[in-house]
Amino acid sequence: MGNVTNRVFDSSGPEGKVRGTPQQIIDKYNQLARDAQLSGDRVATENFQQHAEHYLRLLGSAQKEQEARREEQERQNRERQAERDRERAKRQERESEEGATDEQPDVIQDASPDLMDTPQPDVVDMPVVDGDSGLVETPEMAPAPKPKRPRKPRKKPEETAPAAGDNSEPPEAAE
Repeated sequence: MGNVTNRVFDSSGPEGKVRGTPQQIIDKYNQLARDAQLSGDRVATENFQQHAEHYLRLLGSAQKEQEARREEQERQNRERQAERDRERAKRQERESEEGATDEQPDVIQDASPDLMDTPQPDVVDMPVVDGDSGLVETPEMAPAPKPKRPRKPRKKPEETAPAAGDNSEPPEAAE
């Protein structure tokens, strides 16, 4: 059914629909009951109080369930914590017993040999063959691309020379 305390209900009461969470509906019906009591309508007052009581019981049972779930979770958490505490105490007891019998130093010895004591390979200079150094080329090593020069616009053919079929002479300057 989900979380009843936050769920929105539609209640069809004598005055029409009332919509909201159970607490909002309870408040609305209690207000309607007070209004009916002030107007002297005992039947309407009782009716509104009964509607409010219904949602009050619904809300109360949901809150009891939530409280029971919360208590169960707390109980489980306490049990888990107690189990962790017992395991921690056992582990510390074991460690203290082992420390008394073995008398090992506090520093843990690594099974792998010290790398400083192992022989190191010699560095060999390899001759560069055909410009290949044997290294992997990365983008940082690549030369930067040359910036492109802007192109000069082409001259239009009519500006350079008259067309082959054009026998007209260029206009002469006026005097």
